[in-house]
Amino acid sequence: MLLWIIGFSLLGSIGAIAGAALFLFFPEGIRRVLVPCLISYATGTLLGAAFLGMLPAGLKQAPVIAVMATVLAGMVGFFVLEKLVIWRHCHNSGCEVHSHAAPLILIGDAFHNFVDGVVIAAAFLTSIPLGVTTALAVIAHEIPQEVGDFAILLDNGYSRVKALVFNGLSSIATLPGALIAYFWLVETREAAPYILAISAASFIYIATADLIPALHRQVSLLTSLRQILLLLAGIATVAFFHLGG
Repeated sequence: MLLWIIGFSLLGSIGAIAGAALFLFFPEGIRRVLVPCLISYATGTLLGAAFLGMLPAGLKQAPVIAVMATVLAGMVGFFVLEKLVIWRHCHNSGCEVHSHAAPLILIGDAFHNFVDGVVIAAAFLTSIPLGVTTALAVIAHEIPQEVGDFAILLDNGYSRVKALVFNGLSSIATLPGALIAYFWLVETREAAPYILAISAASFIYIATADLIPALHRQVSLLTSLRQILLLLAGIATVAFFHLGG
């Protein structure tokens, strides 16, 4: 199980960085089309992992009121953290936070990647299918975020190599997060449903507070249809891997 967690934690961090770096070689016009597509798909995987995987698993292990109260507390907590500029998932180079301080992006990403590691470990300790779909959701939403962060760092004078190195260093935080969560949860199994509830809250918060509003900035009929289909594809991917397993 530890090898599964280490492998998918590395895949979640390195895979997202590699995917984002690849996007930098695409012309701006292509990136403008592909990134919203990725965001649509990521929204579906996040919501699917939360509602089809994490919450049902948590509800099997703890009382309904306790799990749902933890989800609610988690969403309020993430709102407060975002207000304190610790947690940020902006994909827009013109956003207030990103335009003020490039180093803040790297600090926020390191914190977020650490939390992703905790999420992946908790999911794998519940079941392998849930772990795989959770890691997939992490990768799906990290790629468009990292593309945006790369663009901000480049706008702030970072070279491509420097931006890649610094983003790579912040992404490594996924592994210690996963390892700490693994060894802690192995000894404290009763905490697992509440970690899953907080993880579900983080996925729901990212999807509803950041990704969906970004998608609503494009309102043409064709774009909206594409967004809906990709969102459903993200949910279907989670359903296939998790429910099929």
